[in-house]
Amino acid sequence: MTQRCGLIAIVGAPNAGKSTLVNALVGQKVAIVSPKAQTTRVRLMGIALAGESQILLVDTPGIFEAERRFDRAMVAAAWGGAQDADAIALVVDAKTGLTKRIRNLVETIAEREEPRIVILNKVDVTAKETLFALATELDRALQPLHIFMVSAATGDGIADLKAMLAGLVPEGPWHFPEDQVSDATDRMLAAEVTREQIYLQLHDELPYACAVETEKYEERRDGSVAIHQQIKVARPSQKAIVLGKAGARIRTIGESAREEFAQLLGRKVHLFLHVKVDPDWPDDRDLYREIGLDWVD
Repeated sequence: MTQRCGLIAIVGAPNAGKSTLVNALVGQKVAIVSPKAQTTRVRLMGIALAGESQILLVDTPGIFEAERRFDRAMVAAAWGGAQDADAIALVVDAKTGLTKRIRNLVETIAEREEPRIVILNKVDVTAKETLFALATELDRALQPLHIFMVSAATGDGIADLKAMLAGLVPEGPWHFPEDQVSDATDRMLAAEVTREQIYLQLHDELPYACAVETEKYEERRDGSVAIHQQIKVARPSQKAIVLGKAGARIRTIGESAREEFAQLLGRKVHLFLHVKVDPDWPDDRDLYREIGLDWVD
């Protein structure tokens, strides 16, 4: 049989469930997930296999109106992920519906030349009447190849979506080995795993004014990995939140991140975390480079 391989850009507003969808299509975790919006910050590729098709899924940051440099870099990464894509998949939170932000995004996508697919996510918690109205309006606005109704969290509709994407990508050799599930480096993935735990454990206590930088990634002779990471926050009060009473919170974050990353790597991980107050971290060019964002003026 002939191999097929192509790029699908996954775009949408923050918290639409794009990362959960990519993980479901790949069949394992490659993108971090949290209840907070704007969790994804960089363009990350998940690699899904379906028969002879290799589907390269670009999980992009949620597209929103950005004012700060760091936010503008995130949005630039999102649209950068759509460049050279064989199709654009717009993920819409069906429960939230067509907000002003989604309508603006629909107008932008309608002007692009790439084939498009609409994915209504979270259908398990959305009324059927709402789904029908959403599908009708989006079909009229975008004239997509197909509209899918899925629940990335439960897996409903994922098999049909994956089969359609497998037939959509063009004929051509695979770009990655069969056992590779992401294009993220281990250094980048390690930072993402720790950042996910910060979001999950601190909930609304800590705003987005933090970043995780992998300063050192060392392969040890015994097969284990030693990772030194710096958590950057903007204010001393935020440092206190991350540390917790007598350092209890950062220990819990470190333990959970270490277990998660060890499971992903399949070997022992030694993780060392420290927190630094740096009000200017959003303007640190080196940090942008480390976490995979382009500098945006």
